[in-house]
Amino acid sequence: MKQFIVLVLLLVQYNFYAQDAFSVEKPPVFPNCEEVAISDLQSCFNTQVYNEIHNNFKVPTNLTEAGFKGEVVVVFEVDTTGQFKIVYTDAIYSELKDEAKRVFSEFPKVQPATYNGKSTFKQYSLPIKIPLVNQAEGVNNTTSANVNATKAISPLELAAKKEYDNVNKELKDFENQAFKSQLNIQFTHSDYARFDRQMNMVGTNSHTASKPFLYEEVSKYFDFEAEQKELYKDTETWLGKKFWNEHLVQLQSDDYWFTVDPILDLQVGADSNLDAGTTYNNTRGFLIQGGLGKKLNFYASVFESQGRFADYVNRYAESLKAFGPDPAIIPGRGIAKRFKTDSYDYPVAEAYLSYAPAKFINLQFGHGKNFIGDGYRSLLLSDVASPHPFLKLNTKFWKIKYTNTWMWLKDVRDAVEVDNAFLTKYIANHYLSWNASKRLNIGLFESVLWTNSNDRGFDVNYLNPIIFYRAIEFETGQGAGNALMGATAKYKWNDDVNLYSQFILDEFSLGDVKAGEKSWKNKFGYQLGVKYYNAFKVDNLLLQFEYNRVRPYTYSHNTVVLNYAHNNQSMAHLWGANFSEAVIIGRYRYKRWFGDAKFIFGTRGLDFNDGTDDFSYGGDIYRNYNERPFDTGVEVGQGIKTTTFNGNIQAGYVLNPATNLKLFTDITVRNFNPEATTATTFKNNTVWFNFGLRTDLFNWYFDN
Repeated sequence: MKQFIVLVLLLVQYNFYAQDAFSVEKPPVFPNCEEVAISDLQSCFNTQVYNEIHNNFKVPTNLTEAGFKGEVVVVFEVDTTGQFKIVYTDAIYSELKDEAKRVFSEFPKVQPATYNGKSTFKQYSLPIKIPLVNQAEGVNNTTSANVNATKAISPLELAAKKEYDNVNKELKDFENQAFKSQLNIQFTHSDYARFDRQMNMVGTNSHTASKPFLYEEVSKYFDFEAEQKELYKDTETWLGKKFWNEHLVQLQSDDYWFTVDPILDLQVGADSNLDAGTTYNNTRGFLIQGGLGKKLNFYASVFESQGRFADYVNRYAESLKAFGPDPAIIPGRGIAKRFKTDSYDYPVAEAYLSYAPAKFINLQFGHGKNFIGDGYRSLLLSDVASPHPFLKLNTKFWKIKYTNTWMWLKDVRDAVEVDNAFLTKYIANHYLSWNASKRLNIGLFESVLWTNSNDRGFDVNYLNPIIFYRAIEFETGQGAGNALMGATAKYKWNDDVNLYSQFILDEFSLGDVKAGEKSWKNKFGYQLGVKYYNAFKVDNLLLQFEYNRVRPYTYSHNTVVLNYAHNNQSMAHLWGANFSEAVIIGRYRYKRWFGDAKFIFGTRGLDFNDGTDDFSYGGDIYRNYNERPFDTGVEVGQGIKTTTFNGNIQAGYVLNPATNLKLFTDITVRNFNPEATTATTFKNNTVWFNFGLRTDLFNWYFDN
């Protein structure tokens, strides 16, 4: 048996070597090499290749005169018909690569390579040395060194060599893919006025309360590409195009695109109330946005800023101070440290991923802000607070858009810090928008806020996007969170006039309403507004009037960490509660020119906080509502009744529509007139003038 196994192994080995011995591979054969012995065919092929190159390759005159020395690397193949084809070439100068392609295109047709008598293709690589010499001279056809002068490479090696160039070949002329993408249109009231009318015309099935909008949503109603062409400045230089029309870096292929831009907000101004006299803001940063495929988009912006604002803004920023050494929170931006002696340093970063798993769903996860409403203010969810982490799900089908937003917020006061860490709290919102007719839109809102008490953490119960939050409250304990409910309505009177409203309900006692006692329990607010597009038949002129009124103690809670706020700023109206307000706005745009005017008249009720009267009168949502002075007779404006006026007029010019870089000037006039004076509440009149250059990406709210 052993002898049989040994015999079988010997036969297998003999068969293997026999097959290898009779496998014959021949290189391509030039006509001059047909009589050469098989063992010398490769060397003859090499010689003929070098001769063809030496006789036909012409080094460009400018390189010859410059004394250029180098080489051109060529990868070529001879196909099964005997035709030479270049598959890859590399050189410092494109003229050399072009010349190599020309020379090989004129090579004579030869006999193709064969394997066991069958035609096959062969791939080779060789360097062409510059200055040109005949590399075939002195070839000894019997030496292996010359045989290997042109050597075959594997398909895998060839693909690797071509990979970098193939990536470059994927790139094509840039077309702004953002216009139909899942990216957000950066939310600024002034810029959104450009397409507000188109989205609110009678008969559209749009939903305009949940902001920011996606480009994909708005592009159905507004032609961004046509606007871009209209605003395009004719310039031939690279610098001119980048300054007036384009992103600094813009790359695009069939599968991806991205842009990179600098961010600037450089302002200088003057406020008569400020001891230092001048105000300024110095923001530098960068913005990256793009898309991978058709469904995934990304955005990131990083800001590094130093600034000193009008005196009333600086005082407000320092009143928002977090625990610890940092002196202020810049409204809407974030925690600031001291810069020099009277300025602030406040870095900010915002970013998100936007993904559309289906045509009716958009999912976003990021660090930023959101807004619900059709007005200048929102009583439901506003963008006046600092950026924060969020997860948002937008679902749109039929006549419905359903928005779910989950947010991670911070309470930064001394009273709630634990181990030098800010207290984390969470908000979950539902907002259902329904186009009841081609003119009428109705929206329903609910929100719940809870904190990390009892190691509760982020409660997965609230991840359910369709359940009613009141039901969860009963399951987890009614004291475990603070729930709010609200509603919105919008009526399109015609294509040029829209009426809109909001209602927010924190707590309500029907019995107290019937008794007419003006109970503290009736914590609610409402908004009424109207927009007039193309006012008085002037194209692109928008006029807007809005009235907001919120009763005392709305948004507050007896567990003070459960107030509707983040970083000591309200998540709804800038003023918190216990106020009434009228807002008049005008906006106009002509090509790259724009002008905005805003006038705010308000009545607020503030706390005394002077040691003799430490009651909460319902304006400060961070105070416990059980600290109230009375249960009935509660009215808007109670406490220190304060009348305010804030007017702002701004005009400017859009330098680059692609990046939204604007040159602007504005003037703010503010009158703050309380009926009583305390250490923190006193009469103040301000005139603040500003001039600057700004990449306009978010709303500044200086009307506190």
